[in-house]
Amino acid sequence: MRGSPPGRPRRPHRPASADRRSAGGPTAAVLRRVVDDLAAHSHAIGDLMLEVAPAYLSDTDAADALALLCEEIGEPLEHSLAARRYATSGDRRALRGTVL
Repeated sequence: MRGSPPGRPRRPHRPASADRRSAGGPTAAVLRRVVDDLAAHSHAIGDLMLEVAPAYLSDTDAADALALLCEEIGEPLEHSLAARRYATSGDRRALRGTVL
């Protein structure tokens, strides 16, 4: 008779590999790419903000330097400051609550 040896519990049935791949689905992969693209664009914007307000300036001084630029390009100042912090640190958490 086939089955588990005595004393060993049976393992649950595992779905086929195609079923396991679809559990996350293509939607999750697409969303990850969108977030990655958004982070990459935010980094590029942050690099531009660093040209206007270098990293040695505090956020308060940078806000003074960036306010007019942000108004002209239609970018919220908070987003620009977050992108500047992200470009400086490389840490996506700098974008949390503003861009991401």
